[in-house]
Amino acid sequence: MAADPDGVAREVAEQVLAAPPTLGRGRLVCIDGPAGSGKTTLAEAVARIVPGTDIVHCDELLEGWGGLPGLAATVQSLLTPLAADRPGEWRRWDWLADGWAETHVVRPGGLLVLEGVGCWSPAIAGLVGHLVWVEADSGLRLARGIARDGEAMRPQWEQWRHDEDALFARLGTRDHADLVVTTG
Repeated sequence: MAADPDGVAREVAEQVLAAPPTLGRGRLVCIDGPAGSGKTTLAEAVARIVPGTDIVHCDELLEGWGGLPGLAATVQSLLTPLAADRPGEWRRWDWLADGWAETHVVRPGGLLVLEGVGCWSPAIAGLVGHLVWVEADSGLRLARGIARDGEAMRPQWEQWRHDEDALFARLGTRDHADLVVTTG
């Protein structure tokens, strides 16, 4: 990460914790941007700085490689009860088994970090205390994905890149960001 993840995480934590709660009595940070840009690294840094932070990795909410169009509704169903100070739930997609797995509960009132492609949408904008857009060079992002998933997954990665580009263009996610971070 070209930007110091701990430094960025401190800045994000300070800003979101100094502001009034947006998710019931809790707070919400969305870390969005294209795949392979460093969102998970930043989310983990925020959790180190703010003990008790819950992280939901939105790639675990997707119904496989084609699940991006349904993500906004899934995120909204997780956040709606939290906004009313009730526990929220989400079900994990098991990428290896190609099916839904266990359900997880998120307690209300704390700091929740959603990270992943498409975690922010206009439908939840009023609940978001801070939106961070993380970006990196396209070639580097693809190389990171292939290194993690293997060359056999290149076709899925290529399609994913088209899908995320279309989503970001439609939602204008980067334009809504409170902070833009470039990694390298």
